[in-house]
Amino acid sequence: MNVLLVDDHAIVRDGLRRLLGAMVGGEIHEAASGRVAIGVAGAHDLDLIVLDLNLPELGGLDLLERLVGLGKAPILVFSMHAEPLYVARAMAAGAAGFVSKNAAPVEFLTAVRKIVAGGKYIEGELAQALAVRDDAPHHTLDDLAARDLEILSLLVRGRSLNEISDGLGIGYKTAANRLSLIKTKLGVSGTAELVRIALEAGVS
Repeated sequence: MNVLLVDDHAIVRDGLRRLLGAMVGGEIHEAASGRVAIGVAGAHDLDLIVLDLNLPELGGLDLLERLVGLGKAPILVFSMHAEPLYVARAMAAGAAGFVSKNAAPVEFLTAVRKIVAGGKYIEGELAQALAVRDDAPHHTLDDLAARDLEILSLLVRGRSLNEISDGLGIGYKTAANRLSLIKTKLGVSGTAELVRIALEAGVS
């Protein structure tokens, strides 16, 4: 089994490499950025891609969709985000599974086995939360683009527009315009109200 680990933290990649251990009889490739991940995925035969969504520059759902489009291997999202909104978006974008970084190692390995065997897997607690969410009225954040969600996530974490533009690798004016469009889509005028709505929807 050949695996690609995509995470910008070397210690996380090393931990995953050790955890997978004897399960991987082939090669384990690594990428610390989305752009490198696309290059590695395009150059190798893979059986699984383990993907962190929170990457600098090219990351998040945009990267997930690009990797899915390559059709190289099923993708297991391994993310710090444990909200139903992110799980639903990732699965809709083509992920084969979703496990949070709070999951037990045994659950991560279970996800790997099921996905490599051709199935899908969502971490138990996340699957339950997603089921509850699907039974409830959908929040208007479901209509936002992937980039909008990334901007909201940074905003909720107290980032300024300068920090948001730097973190996402976009211009300040672009970030400001996207923020204005988000407010328009959600029918709010102030940033404080926007943050409140995002928190209520589980954005973090």
